[in-house]
Amino acid sequence: MDGRSGAAGRGEHAEDPLALRLEGLILGAERRYTPFQAARSAGVSMELASRFWRAMGFADIGQAKALTEADVLALRRLAGLVEAGLLSEAMAVQVARSTGQTTARLADWQIDSFLAGLTEPPEPGMTRTEVTYPLMELLLPELEEFIVYVWRRQLAAATGRVVQVADDEEMVDRRLAVGFADLVGFTRLTRRLEEEELGELVEAFETTAADLVAARGGRLIKTLGDEVLYSADDAGTAAEIGLRLIETMANDETMPELRVGIAFGTVTTRMGDVFGTTVNLASRLTSIAPRDAVLVDNAFAEELTRTGEAPASEAEAAEAAAAAEKEGEEPPAYRFALQPMWQRPVRGLGVVEPWLLTRRD
Repeated sequence: MDGRSGAAGRGEHAEDPLALRLEGLILGAERRYTPFQAARSAGVSMELASRFWRAMGFADIGQAKALTEADVLALRRLAGLVEAGLLSEAMAVQVARSTGQTTARLADWQIDSFLAGLTEPPEPGMTRTEVTYPLMELLLPELEEFIVYVWRRQLAAATGRVVQVADDEEMVDRRLAVGFADLVGFTRLTRRLEEEELGELVEAFETTAADLVAARGGRLIKTLGDEVLYSADDAGTAAEIGLRLIETMANDETMPELRVGIAFGTVTTRMGDVFGTTVNLASRLTSIAPRDAVLVDNAFAEELTRTGEAPASEAEAAEAAAAAEKEGEEPPAYRFALQPMWQRPVRGLGVVEPWLLTRRD
């Protein structure tokens, strides 16, 4: 049951022949069941079936005959995991919700950007609808295999991070570095730029940020148009990502200025998102950061100095270099520099001591 086709089951597009053919092609089966019949065939209550469907983001369709064997099998699998004791009912609903939200966004992107571009009529007189069906026929198996491949890769990486955590509590509440990167003056841009230009700018920003975060070993949590949220297991990685974002955007004349805020501490993870005081602090630091600059909190600064990636002060760096020279050794190779800023009250978080993060010469 697709959210849009299910909702359209009572609308004018439901009986469109091409729409029905495309639905059959994508789902791999024809409509056979009402929701009640699907729930009964799967051996689950209508109440539980509705919870699963709504969690996946599918519209209520009354008792229209709009469901397929695939819908029955999906219900049976989820219910089977609960019956076997592998998942609680609440966890099964979470699985359905997280999967639905993620794939809904992916599907929207593929239709709005990817598919819309590819289905431009190749010859005068042809309509987009005449191109869509054969194109989908060719793309579906390839895209399906690629999506499963990427999912398995991501699952392997996430599992690897979890099994390396010694404390079970840290699997949910972990110490991470969390960073926000925010485009300066985005609201003004929305009034000045055409919609297409604004869309291209946002897409370029999100693409550049996603590539940089991934390449440097971080994880992109989410994008919010003019803002991205990322995390990293260690402060050094998060610092490198923040500075690279500033440097890369500064070299692009089409991009507005950027500001970045990073905090380090305990973070609660749920459904691929992150929550907690550390996340709120990173967001507040971003809002007060100078243009084209990175602000970090005190805990982040302490973590960088603890790991030897930044000196506590320039005086300490000079002392360490002098001591190394006296002993005939190489001086410490600090990657970053930290400059204390004025303490200031931050709404909801009390007094914060921010530090300006830069590269060392």
